[in-house]
Amino acid sequence: MAAHKSAWLLTILLLFALWLKWKGERRLISALVIAFGFLSYFFIVTFQLTESSPLPSTFSITWSSEYKINGQKLRGFVKTETGEKLYVVYTFSSEEEKSLFEITSLTGRTYLVQGELVAPLPPAHAYAFSMENYLISKGARGIFEVSRWTFIEEKKSIRSFLAKQRHFMKKHIETTFPDSLVAEGQALLIGLQDQVDHELQRAYQKLGITHIFAISGLHVALVSWLFFEGLLRIGVRKEMATLVLLIILPIYGVIAGGAPSVWRAVSVVELIMLMRFARWQISIDDALAISFLCFVLLEPGVIFQIGFQLSYLATVSLVYSGVILRRSTNWLIRSFFITFVCQLLVYPLLLHHFYEISISSFLANIIFVPLFSFVILPFNIAMFIITIISMPVAKALFAGYEPVRIWLTKFILSLQELPFQLWSPGKPAIWLICIALISVLAGFYFIEIKRYRKFVIVIFIPALCIHLLPMLFNETKLTFLNVGQGDCTVIELPFRRAVYVIDSGGLLRFDQEVWKTSESPYEVGRQVVVPFLKGKGIRDIDIFIATHADADHVEGAEEILQELTMHEIHLTPGSMDKPVMRDLLMKAKKQKVPVKEKMQGAAWRIGKTSFYYLWPRDTLYEGNDDSIVLYMQQGSFRALLTGDLEEHGEQELIHLYNKQLANMTVLKAGHHGSKTSSIEPFVDLLRPELTIFSAGLNNRYRHPHAEIMERFTSRNLATLTTGIDGTIEVRIRGNSWSVQKGKDLVQ
Repeated sequence: MAAHKSAWLLTILLLFALWLKWKGERRLISALVIAFGFLSYFFIVTFQLTESSPLPSTFSITWSSEYKINGQKLRGFVKTETGEKLYVVYTFSSEEEKSLFEITSLTGRTYLVQGELVAPLPPAHAYAFSMENYLISKGARGIFEVSRWTFIEEKKSIRSFLAKQRHFMKKHIETTFPDSLVAEGQALLIGLQDQVDHELQRAYQKLGITHIFAISGLHVALVSWLFFEGLLRIGVRKEMATLVLLIILPIYGVIAGGAPSVWRAVSVVELIMLMRFARWQISIDDALAISFLCFVLLEPGVIFQIGFQLSYLATVSLVYSGVILRRSTNWLIRSFFITFVCQLLVYPLLLHHFYEISISSFLANIIFVPLFSFVILPFNIAMFIITIISMPVAKALFAGYEPVRIWLTKFILSLQELPFQLWSPGKPAIWLICIALISVLAGFYFIEIKRYRKFVIVIFIPALCIHLLPMLFNETKLTFLNVGQGDCTVIELPFRRAVYVIDSGGLLRFDQEVWKTSESPYEVGRQVVVPFLKGKGIRDIDIFIATHADADHVEGAEEILQELTMHEIHLTPGSMDKPVMRDLLMKAKKQKVPVKEKMQGAAWRIGKTSFYYLWPRDTLYEGNDDSIVLYMQQGSFRALLTGDLEEHGEQELIHLYNKQLANMTVLKAGHHGSKTSSIEPFVDLLRPELTIFSAGLNNRYRHPHAEIMERFTSRNLATLTTGIDGTIEVRIRGNSWSVQKGKDLVQ
C-alpha cells in the first residue's frame, strides 16, 4: 500500500499536536488528532495497490480546468464517465488544429476517445521529478495517450462558465497588456505562470520571494478587503457586503486557478464568516483545521502537493506565533518576524523538496512583499479594468509603469547575482527532518520565554548536522546518471575531498516547424543533473570534464554552471571553437572559471585514488575518436571512462596500454554501445567485470546495439544500461566494491 508514503507527513502532524498540548493550546489539538486518523484511513483506502478495471476500447472523457498546450502537445486532467481521473496526452496533427484548441476553453467539453493507458516513466534518480508521485497527488489513475477522439458535447456548469471567464481574462491580458507585463498580469490576476521567464523565476527562488508572484493567502485577503471596502464606499450595507463577499470568494478561487493556498485562504474566510452569520464563535486555528480536513476528504492525494504542505504549515506558524509577532509595534520589525517565523518553520520541508533554502529571503520579503501586495497587485487589478473601459487611458498608464517595472526586474536579476544567498545542504533523511522540526518548535518556545541563547543552540545543532552529514562517508562513489540518450558521470571521493563531473548530458535538437516547438524545452542539465547534485548536497565541482563537443555530452553544462560552482573545466584539445561549447565557455568566462585543454599524460592523485588521461594524443579535433578517456584507480579497483570513443580510438588504446588495461573492473562503454565502438579485441583485452552503457530508453539509435550486447553476454560479462536500469552507482571501499541501481539507490 502507498499509505507509507505519507507516514512522515502524519508524523509531523502528530508533532504539532504534541507541541500545542505542551504550550497549553486546547482548541486545535482534537482537530489535529482527528486529522491524523482520517489521513491514515483515507490513504490506506484510497491508494491501496488494487488492480483497477481495464479501460474500454472507446469511452468518453470530460476536461477539467487543469490543462496546458505546449508545442505539439495538449496535456491535462480529465474525468471519465465512471468518475476516474486520468492524465491525458494528445498530439496535434496540424497547426490549424492547435490554433483552434488555443482559442477555446476545454473545461466541460466531452470527447469520445481511443488510445492507450501507459505507465509513467520512473524518475531519472532519487532527486528527480516523479511523474508517478505527481499523478498520486492529483488522484489520477495514470497517463492516457489519445490516438483518436471525437467531440460529443459541452457540459454546462458553473465551473465551465468560470473557466471560460478565466480563459477570456488570459487572452485579454495577452492582447491588451505590453509584452513585458503579460506574465506578471496573468500570474497575479489569474494564477497562471506559464509565461514567466525562467531566469526571472529562478531569481525569485534565490531571493525567497517566489510566493509574491503567485496568488497566495495574503493575495486573497487583500483582494477580499479591496472588494469589501469598495462595496461599503458605494453605500452597500455591511451585512449585504459580507453576503456578497461570501458568494464572490469561491468564484474568485476558481478564476484564480484553485491553487491550495487560494482554497485554504478562501475556505478559512468563508468558514469564519458563515459561523458569524449563525452566531457561532470559531477561532481561526479551528477554522484552519476544519479547512485542512475538508481538503483531504475531498482530495486525499493533495497532501503530497508541495503548495498544500507549505501553505498550511506557514499559516500555522503565524497563527501560533502571536507572542513573538507582538514583540514590536514597528511594522518593519514585525515584517521581519513574520518572515522569520514562516521561513524557520518551513525550512525542513523546503530542504526535503528543493534541497536548498534562500538565506536572503529574511530581508528580501520585507521589501518585496509590501511592494507587490500594496502597489503592483492593485495596479494590475486597476489596469485590467481600465483596459476594458478605455484602451487609450490604459496605454498612457502603461507607458509610465512599464519602464519602472522593467527597471525593477533588472534590479531583482542583479540582486540574485550576489553570492551566498542559498544554503544547499542536500536532501536530509526523514528522521533528520523530524529532528529539525522539533528543534524549530522548541526554538519558538525559547523565544517566547526570552531564552535566546538556548534558541540559537537548539536551532544550530540540527542545521549543522544537516549540513555535514552528506559529507560523512568513507567510500568513493561513481554515479552513472540516467540522462536519457547522453552521458553524465559523477565521481565523489571519500568525505567529499573532491567531486568530478564527466559530461553533463544534453539533447540533440532537430529543426522542426515553429508551431511544434515547446515554449519550455526539456533541459537535461537543469532538470536532471542539477537536482541530483543538489539533492546530494554537492555545491562545488572541483573539475568538470567535457569529453568532446557533442550536444548529448555537453549541452547541459552551462545549466549546471548557472547553479553550482565549478573550479576548473577540462576540454579535449581543439573543441573550444565548436558551436555547442559556446554557452559553456561564455558562462565560464563570466564567472572566471579556468578552462584547460587536456590530453594524454595529464594525471593527479588524491588520497588513495589516482586519475590519468589516456587519450587524445594530438590537438586536432576530429570528433568522437578525440574524446577524453579517463582511467581511475583505487587499490585493486580500476575504471575506464571512454566518452564516445570509437573503433580507431580503441585500437590506439590497445596499442598504447595493452597490459595496463587488461581485466578492468568497470568500463563505461564508448558511444552508448554503438556498433562503431566496443570492438572485439578491446572487449577481449579489458574483460570488464561490469560494463555500463549510458543510453536512453527506446532511443532512436537503438543503443546499445544488439550485436554489442551479444559481444559482452557471450563472454559472460555483466552489463547495465542507464535507460533500462536507471541511475547506477558504484561504491568502492578498500578492495571491495558494490553496485546499486534505480529504486535501490538510497535517497
